[in-house]
Amino acid sequence: MAPTKTWENHYPVAIYREGRLKVKSYHRHKISQEHEGFTVENYLKNILQYSGRKIQKLTRRKGILLNGKTVYLQKKLNAEDTLSILDLEDTNYGVQPEKGAIEVLYEDDFLLVLNKPAHQLVHPTGQTTRGTMANYLAYYLKQRNVVSAIRPVHRLDRETSGCVIFAKDSRSQFILEQQLKERTLKRTYWALVKGIVHPPSGTIDAPIGPHPSLANRRAINEHGEQSITHYQTLRSFPEISLLKLNLDTGRTHQIRLHLAHLGYPIIGDRMYGVRSPWINRQALHAYDVSFRHLKENHEIAVHAPLPTDFAQAINFCDKP
Repeated sequence: MAPTKTWENHYPVAIYREGRLKVKSYHRHKISQEHEGFTVENYLKNILQYSGRKIQKLTRRKGILLNGKTVYLQKKLNAEDTLSILDLEDTNYGVQPEKGAIEVLYEDDFLLVLNKPAHQLVHPTGQTTRGTMANYLAYYLKQRNVVSAIRPVHRLDRETSGCVIFAKDSRSQFILEQQLKERTLKRTYWALVKGIVHPPSGTIDAPIGPHPSLANRRAINEHGEQSITHYQTLRSFPEISLLKLNLDTGRTHQIRLHLAHLGYPIIGDRMYGVRSPWINRQALHAYDVSFRHLKENHEIAVHAPLPTDFAQAINFCDKP
């Protein structure tokens, strides 16, 4: 069921607390005839597409009002009721804003798609707290006087380049994650692999789990999580193939591990593949993403041009 218009009806409510004036903002929703009989909880989850975590947060803050009064989640709605939802605004970025270059491929009110360069982390991890896409994006938003937690919807390995989606708020993140689960959010990758792939197109369905001895690696494991990768050969060179890949699942290292398992490891991949004089990182690029617009529901497709090192590697493969 398509979401109703959500953010047009937005109004402030002034309240006094501890002797100080505070202003709360609410999103207001008029209940239509077709949604009469829904419980408040069902309406929040299925129509407004709020996550369970966000509903819990709203409940704790008494941020759900029905006709101006607090309400319990199992209360049934009537047509023409007004449901008002507290705007849980972000108070920080979640990372330290840091000046740095980002390439915005697409932006609207709900999300951004950035072009990640190779050798950069998507977000801080371990002892790396600076120099990531998340740090640079926080600075980009701060310069525009926007306070929003940095929410990557999916991630790429440090050495992989290409499209990464960031949601601008928790509701958008939840909807995009649902699109990922339902496979209406699609990701396409290009990879250069060793060998002439046979058959030239197919599906790799091999479960992935922890490596038995190396904590930073993954392994094909019959007790692991289902993992499905579709591939198609775009070009064949002497002893090298250029593949296009689509994911049904998004496990850690999935493409790299699946291709190595198939016998066609990614060139430049020092963990699962083979080193190459043509490129100093794994030749894997998140070529494009497509998803449904979060308000108007039409399809958006965003493409990340091949970076110079990847394009040069293809040229080297093509030389006699």
